[in-house]
Amino acid sequence: MQIKSNSPAATARLASLLAGKLEPGDVLTLEGDLGAGKTTFTKALGKALGVTRTINSPTFTIIKEYEGELPFYHMDAYRLEGTEEDLGFEEYFYGSGITVVEWASYIEEHLPEARLDIAISYEAEEERNFSFSPRSTHFETICEEIMNEYISD
Repeated sequence: MQIKSNSPAATARLASLLAGKLEPGDVLTLEGDLGAGKTTFTKALGKALGVTRTINSPTFTIIKEYEGELPFYHMDAYRLEGTEEDLGFEEYFYGSGITVVEWASYIEEHLPEARLDIAISYEAEEERNFSFSPRSTHFETICEEIMNEYISD
């Protein structure tokens, strides 16, 4: 499933639609080049989930935890490339919160099978293309609903 966003406001709307459908234990992965909008999307998603603290990239800390309507975990696996270190991922992936993992390909072997993979690509100054790859029927349903709602707005 592909959705094009033509502005930061449209990206925030997309993140908000997704946030409204997520359940405890859901894991989202984000891939894309530097500057593609992974952290921008994550900030909008967190805000839609009721996080009031400033969300920023956890590049140096690897994992940041936030409180919202549900616990919200933001991971940046960029610095974990080539490492075999397990930082207790199961607690996050199978817990009661929502987990977003940037640069998830670096920890592929630790990721749960049931997840939503999102690839973000830079198209133009404010345009981004979102490619959603659901890895469970739960996420397939969410993607179908988002596609219908996003297009009808």
